[in-house]
Amino acid sequence: MKTGIHPDYRPVVFRDAATGAQFLTRSTATSEATVEWTDGHTYPLIVVDVTSDSHPFWTGAQRVMDTEGRVEKFRRRYGTR
Repeated sequence: MKTGIHPDYRPVVFRDAATGAQFLTRSTATSEATVEWTDGHTYPLIVVDVTSDSHPFWTGAQRVMDTEGRVEKFRRRYGTR
C-alpha cells in the first residue's frame, strides 16, 4: 500500500443506540466523542442505529413473509393471463 493516501485504521468503539451494547473493533470511521474502554484506554465512540445485538434477523424477532399469500393477492388483483 502507498503511504500517506489511506485513512487511519485504528481501534474504535461502536455503540448500539437501541440496546446500548458496545463493541471494540478497528475502523477508519472518525468521531469527536470518546469512551474509556475496559482496558483503560480511550477510544473514539460511534453510535449506530442497528447492530447484530438489535437487528431482528440476529435476535430472532424477524417476521416471516407469507409469500404464498402475496402471490394469491397478485393473482386476484391482476388475474392469470
